Order: sequence, then structure tokens, then C-alpha cells
Amino acid sequence: MTTVSRATLETPILDATLPSLLHQITEEGGYAFSSMATRAAAGDTRAAEAAREVAWEQLHSGPWHSVVPIWRDAYAMACLHVAKHQFSSGEFKLSLRALDMGLIMGGLTLRDDLNLCIGKVSVALREKEFSDNGGGEHNGAWYKDFNLAEVVKLLPVRSLSCKTVEKKCGLSLEGFLREHFVSGSPVIITDAMNHWPAKDRWNDMNYLNKVAGFRTVPVEVGKNYLSPDWKQELITFSEFLERIQSSDCSSAGLTYLAQHQLFDQIQELKQDIVVPDYCFAGGGEIRSLNAWFGPPGTVTPLHHDPHHNILAQVVGKKYIRLYPCSLSGELYPHSESMLSNSSQVDLDNIDEREFSRMLDLEFLDCILEEGEMLYIPPKWWHYVRSLTPSFSVSFWWSDEVNSPES
Repeated sequence: MTTVSRATLETPILDATLPSLLHQITEEGGYAFSSMATRAAAGDTRAAEAAREVAWEQLHSGPWHSVVPIWRDAYAMACLHVAKHQFSSGEFKLSLRALDMGLIMGGLTLRDDLNLCIGKVSVALREKEFSDNGGGEHNGAWYKDFNLAEVVKLLPVRSLSCKTVEKKCGLSLEGFLREHFVSGSPVIITDAMNHWPAKDRWNDMNYLNKVAGFRTVPVEVGKNYLSPDWKQELITFSEFLERIQSSDCSSAGLTYLAQHQLFDQIQELKQDIVVPDYCFAGGGEIRSLNAWFGPPGTVTPLHHDPHHNILAQVVGKKYIRLYPCSLSGELYPHSESMLSNSSQVDLDNIDEREFSRMLDLEFLDCILEEGEMLYIPPKWWHYVRSLTPSFSVSFWWSDEVNSPES
């Protein structure tokens, strides 16, 4: 353990590009940052912390899309400097948190350095944990089945009373293209992830804790992103797992790791899944690969997305309701541009006087079972509720001809 604490973190890309990066940052007015970063590179811990604070302020100086890209690289650089100092002092957890923040908020230029350092810090942390705790593990089981009759009582009105989404086994890529992709019709594919390591591994809490427990992840707390009590937090993955196990069932206490690019951040989890062949239909490209992980009762309100979507249910079960894009005018979308892809209607508590048209609209719905994938065509409205502890992966892709802007 003493040997590890005296080791250093290597940052070959940062070392090679530091002068160029500092020049670009200076051109964007970052004179103070460049001075601090230069001292940080020479071993000044306080300068490293100060540089990180300066970059953080720049990232929050306005809307995210308006942030000058070089400041994201500046933040990643500062996180690397901070992490190197903390690692050399044996503060492995703080070092790993700094590196994760660099991945979550930083630019792409130094991503390989961040991942290289994360690998080394993670090994040191696991060795220390084993030394301190003797490798003891907690109960790995965390998912139990549920009573369907009880769960249905919690679903929106008319659930499972209309047409359900068609299920298919052994669906070929050609069949998917012809029968669903071209026509834009949803389908559940029942056997496309049987070969995924995640099917077994992610059902084991000990595995998830060992692989990702020390990592810092962004989570949502509250009913959903349209609720006034909704907020975001940064916590460790192990703390997140504890919240799922203790599961505060009140909507205000729900914690959800939602629409996060977890697999870009934690490579070990990415190795447990495989991009489905269906995602190459249309000759386009993967736009986003996101994790959706949380306790029973998490809700994604009625909304639509611009891309083709395969939602893979790796652990647990979800209820999903779908309305075709042809009904968009009847679904009361928000008028604000930021929320125009979301409905004003709370399906869990419909105001029948204000949204009377909703009551008679036809829809498709389903319970997406563990091991199944649901294809959601672009612009189809969907509402999602977890019925058990649930871990899902969404694959967004665009087709070559009608590729929407990202």
C-alpha cells in the first residue's frame, strides 16, 4: 500500500499538449488559469485547486451549449492536476472523484489520460479496500419479483387495456428493417441480449459495487424532471446502490441515474453489453448510449425523442406507454422550446378538465421484461415507469438519409 501511495499518475497527452492548450485558453481570456495551471504542473497543490475552481466557474457562466469548448478541456486539465496531487498523497477516493468530474464535465482532448489514470487509481482503491476490509462482501441479491395485480394499481388509467406492443423472437435484421424500421412501428425483441455478460453480472450487487462503487455519477432526485422538487446530485455509485436498496418510495426521495453516458465513463460496464445489430439499420450512426438505473417508481414523463431508440431492459421490469407521432397535436406539448418534446399531461394524475382529449386517445403499451428490447421509432411519444429495481440501456441512432441534428 505504501508503494502505491508513492506512485505517480502518468498523463502523456497532457504532457505533450500542455503548451498548446494553455495558449488556446489564454486566447479565450484565461490568463489567470494558465498561470495557475503552470504552477499546478510544477507541483503546486493550491494552484491546481484554484485552477479547477476558475474552470468550473467558466463552465457555469451561461447555458451549457454556449460554453467555449477549450474551457471544458481546461477543466479536465485542472482535474488531472488535482487528481495527481491527491493520488501521490494517498487520497485515492478524492483522486478518483476528481478524475470522474473531468470525464463528466470536461472536454474530449484529455479523455484518454483521464481513463488511464482512473484505471490506476481504481486498482489502488481496490487493493486498499481489500486490505482494510478483508474482501468482505454484502448480500449480492437486490432484485425480487413483483405482484402484477398490485403493480397495475399504480399505473396510469387504462393501462394494459388497449393494444399491446407486438413481441417477436429471432427477429432478423432484414425482418426488422422491412416490418418495423421502414414503417416506423414499435416492436419488442425477446432474445437479442441472451449473450450479454450484463444479464448475469448486473443482477449481482457485489459485482456492480466492485466495478463501479468508488466512481462518482450524476443522479436525479425527485419525481421527474418536470417536477418543482426535482434536483441533481453527484454521489458515488456505492452510495447510489445503497439508496436503491433502502429505496425511499416517496416521489421526493427517489434517486435515478437517468440518461447518463455511464458506459463512456466506466469502461468495465461497457464491456458487459453489445450494440444490437438493429442499431445499424438505415446506415446511420450511434448518437448516444445511455444508462437508466433506479428503484421501483422512477418515472420518465410523456415525451418524444428525435432518434431511433432501442431500449434494452437488462435488469428488472418497466411499464411503457407509446403514442404515435401522428397524435402529437392531441398530447398537449409544452410551448417552451426547451420542453417542446414533453407533454404537459401528467399521466399519473390526469387533469380531465384541462386535458380532456387525452382520455379517448388510443395507445400501445407493454411491460418490458428483463432480457427484452423495445424499438421506439423517432418522434413516438413514450412514458416509462419502473416496476422493480431496474437497469436499462438506451441506444439512440440516426439513419443516414434523415439524420437529425444532434
